[in-house]
Amino acid sequence: MLERLHIKNAALIASCEVEFGEGLHILTGETGAGKSMLIDSLSFVLGGRTGKDFIRKDAKMVSVEAAFRADGESLRLFLEEAGVEAEDDGSLLLSRTLNDAGKTVCRMNGTMVTTGMLREAAAFLVDIHGQHEHQSLLNPSKHIMLLDRFCAGELEEMQKEYTEAYESYRAAKAELETLLSQEDSIQQRMDLLSFQRNEIEQAALQPQEEEMLLERKKRLANGEKLMRLAEKSLALMYDGMQAIPSAYDMLSDAQKAMEEVAQIDESASSYAKSMGEAVTILEDTARAFRQYADGLEIDEASLEETEERLQLLYRLKRKYHADVEGILEKYEKIVKEIETLSDSSSYIAKLSEEKEKAYAKLEQIGAKMSALRGERAKQIETQIETHLKDMEMKTARFCIQIEQKASFGPNGRDKVEFLISANAGEDLKPLAKIASGGEMSRVMLALKTVLADADETETFIFDEIDSGVSGRTAQKVAEKMALISQNKQILCITHLPQIAAMADHHYLISKETDGESTVTTVTPLEEKDACQEVARLIGGSCITDTTMAAAKELLLSAQKQKQIQRNKNERQTEI
Repeated sequence: MLERLHIKNAALIASCEVEFGEGLHILTGETGAGKSMLIDSLSFVLGGRTGKDFIRKDAKMVSVEAAFRADGESLRLFLEEAGVEAEDDGSLLLSRTLNDAGKTVCRMNGTMVTTGMLREAAAFLVDIHGQHEHQSLLNPSKHIMLLDRFCAGELEEMQKEYTEAYESYRAAKAELETLLSQEDSIQQRMDLLSFQRNEIEQAALQPQEEEMLLERKKRLANGEKLMRLAEKSLALMYDGMQAIPSAYDMLSDAQKAMEEVAQIDESASSYAKSMGEAVTILEDTARAFRQYADGLEIDEASLEETEERLQLLYRLKRKYHADVEGILEKYEKIVKEIETLSDSSSYIAKLSEEKEKAYAKLEQIGAKMSALRGERAKQIETQIETHLKDMEMKTARFCIQIEQKASFGPNGRDKVEFLISANAGEDLKPLAKIASGGEMSRVMLALKTVLADADETETFIFDEIDSGVSGRTAQKVAEKMALISQNKQILCITHLPQIAAMADHHYLISKETDGESTVTTVTPLEEKDACQEVARLIGGSCITDTTMAAAKELLLSAQKQKQIQRNKNERQTEI
């Protein structure tokens, strides 16, 4: 969930910090006030592409920070692989800057990362939908990916197994074709394997090496801090500080005083003895710790060497698609294969067998994937049609058509396309041929509503997707957004009063100018101000008693509708 967004020098925004909570967040304002700039800034910090014109005029740099709270397992694994330290409470701080020279700096929880890594993290955090996304919905090649998101974890395990078989099949097929068509292909294979064997041998990989290097990197990267703390510890423990005696001096004085007590009263001798032991222990500890502290140094060369070694490991891991232990296992396989390649005919027979086994596995897993997609497609069709009916598409029919392609691809053999019949009596046709702008917005919202239950993403952003809807349809769209916000955080830019009235949090985006510069501001609205803004959306710039009364009635109706939805959710939860 997005908790805070801080923006500085982004286009018309000089400085802005907005806090977010749960539920539905509505952003409204006059046309041209810069409503989309808030979404653009969030897109920027999530790794979106932008240019230097994103920097505010006369500023040197734009910076955006976004604070999230997310503890999904997929995100945790991503952060671990990216080398980013995860916080215990699930908080994640993303930041990105861009200067007027075109240089960008990105960080996650203080760790410097690439823009690509920000984009990868964004996939676990936010689902941004603007009007341009209609184009992706109209593209049938994207439909299988949407369907697979509904299949969630069930398909994920199948996909991993399928991908492994698919890569094995392709590799065996390609190599077999090469061996059969080229006389010198065996030697080429030998050369490749020899290169890989030598590369792994020269790397001299060791089990658990990556963990040890990461620990060493952490220690070297904090060398200055360790030295400072060690110096302070020695000062407090033994050397003393200006006007502050050390613990050793104070304990020694206490020991002497106790010894004088013991000379007078022998029953106190055990205390003096214990104090003497404490002084000795402290002295021994100080001596040993001084040796540790003397060995500390800021060793940039060792840090660089450690980083280079880690980069070598990461490069090999990417190349061989395995961890260090997996690479070592692959090395053993390479050595054995080199030994067996002397007999080319046996190797060709082996490849043929591998190809046949991999293809059989593709057929087996591909059939399971098709069956799961078909099962989920029927469920999704029913759910989407229900949501479309709720949004005044009473006679709409929605179909997920799944056909078998001639050959296997990376996602199986299925060809998926979304079809719709918007009106009674019409045949099912591709979305691109039948859906208007208003219908497309409702289809997308229906998809998001169904997807909300199957997706780990906690934040949905809608940038003016209410295009082409009004009246009763707008009310139904508003109710649908409110329904999604029961379980997901939503940020929505809208011009429709029906949607604005459903807000749990309402923000007014306004633009002010002093004649020399223009500034966009974001203001959270209290109940009274929110009512006035809804009245403006109803009646335009001229707000009358009539429009205010209509706004109050609309807000009251929205609150009742949300309460009905909450009560319904609570009953379903109890069941």
